[in-house]
Amino acid sequence: MSSNNTESRRVENSLGSSIALFVPMMVLFLGAIYSLTFLTLDNPWPMAVCLVLFALAFWIPQTLLGRSDSAGEN
Repeated sequence: MSSNNTESRRVENSLGSSIALFVPMMVLFLGAIYSLTFLTLDNPWPMAVCLVLFALAFWIPQTLLGRSDSAGEN
């Protein structure tokens, strides 16, 4: 019975903190996609911006915020 109590006391992410993390990361992701509208064969910089923003949108939550290991815990 005590194992159920420890599982029920596990701290879940609040809705506010989840939204506060989701919105900036989605802005980075959509900014990466938007930067591709400026891509031409003469100008490679939009692709560089796309790669950097796309990498940040995944790297920040997984590495800096430690969210990569939070799913599936028992």
